[in-house]
Amino acid sequence: MASETALRGILLCKSYAHYPVLTQVSLSVYAGECYALFGANGAGKTTLMKILSTLLSPTSGHVEILGCHGANQKAEARASLFLLGHGTQLYDDLTALENLQFALGLRGLSPSMSEMKSALDRVGIGPFARYRSRDLSAGMKRRLAIAKVWLARPKVLLMDEPYAALDVAGIEMTHDLIRDARRREAAVLFTSHDVDRAARVADRAGTLQNGRLEETPSPAPRSKTDARVN
Repeated sequence: MASETALRGILLCKSYAHYPVLTQVSLSVYAGECYALFGANGAGKTTLMKILSTLLSPTSGHVEILGCHGANQKAEARASLFLLGHGTQLYDDLTALENLQFALGLRGLSPSMSEMKSALDRVGIGPFARYRSRDLSAGMKRRLAIAKVWLARPKVLLMDEPYAALDVAGIEMTHDLIRDARRREAAVLFTSHDVDRAARVADRAGTLQNGRLEETPSPAPRSKTDARVN
């Protein structure tokens, strides 16, 4: 595993109307590493993810993404980053293929038709390539969002509750996405309530509680299949 720090949050604090949500939270995620973030509902996981992805400014502290300052070099930082949040960020009137083409185009990428169809096949919705996203189920929309990640190949991948709306096959597909990211030395940070599933792919973990982050070396040993990533 590479030792380069890909994502760093330094003494992050966030308050809403004087109510502290995060208190001096610091963490680092290294290239080729997967970090699982746990915490109860309302613990601040989504707030932290938004700050780390530069979508939300901290009250104090700062973020670094591959050496770029999250506030002063926001465009450069975002170029290497992909956030898979609660929403799928799809356009209802566009087809699955058109959604991929549009989203990747915003990142300056021009995947070929065969590459996009291959990504849809990979996430199990190839036959629905010409369907408008409004006609897809919640799970299929989630798979389409994952297809965007396959094509974008970000160096820093953030995922907020990535198992949401996915069946067993979709969860395994998400784990394949994480394994692939680690193989190509990308950094992965995801939130979850499912410790057992997260343990299959995470190298380290931390828990948000009372606005503070408590780190643990590893949630649990990974299986041999999950460990074979290098």
